[in-house]
Amino acid sequence: MMRIRGLVLLLSIVGCACAGERVVHAEDFSRGLAHWSVEQMPGGRVFAENGRLVIDDAGGCTVWFREKLRAPVTIRYRARVSSASRVSDLNCFWMTSDPAHPDKLIANAAGRTGKFEDYDRLATYYVGCGGNENTTTRFRRYDGTGAKPLRPEHDLRARRFLLVGDRSYLIEITVSVDGRVRWARDGEVLFDFVDPQPLREGWFGFRTVHSRIEIESFKVAAPTEAAATP
Repeated sequence: MMRIRGLVLLLSIVGCACAGERVVHAEDFSRGLAHWSVEQMPGGRVFAENGRLVIDDAGGCTVWFREKLRAPVTIRYRARVSSASRVSDLNCFWMTSDPAHPDKLIANAAGRTGKFEDYDRLATYYVGCGGNENTTTRFRRYDGTGAKPLRPEHDLRARRFLLVGDRSYLIEITVSVDGRVRWARDGEVLFDFVDPQPLREGWFGFRTVHSRIEIESFKVAAPTEAAATP
């Protein structure tokens, strides 16, 4: 009886992240980097250890989740930046595609080295949390032509929006089919953007440079059918 109750509890945890949604992928990194694709400049390394993804970087790194995501979707994970390295750049891309190869972002990775400029011509949403030596937290939408405008309201510089070394942050990203995009940290929505030309599908990637970040409890969730119906 105890084993049955334990199994029911485990299935309820895996099957539902929050009311009205179901988990479609939950990553404990027990298979190493099997679900991930690494693009990194020389001098760094990426590995799985003790249930975490560790990005120990020197010159620039992006780690892509291999499965393509489609709206409506929610991405959640916990992340920390080690104070033993540079406390900066807890960044991410999402709903990312390459206009030249719309369905082959991972397959066409050969031309990307991990250098930040390699990503300029992607179509994507991007948050640089604690970027520029931990002086800014910014949201941008790359349009696929090299343009990545920055709106004044998406350029946060107050200390409370920056990073604290060794602190574990809960990151939550939501994308709806109507083009609304939200990025939240520890329950606070820092960016809430309605895109007139929404990116409704693409890949997710962790991004950093010259920092050590640790990721755990990565989950991708989608609304249940009842929740998705108005």
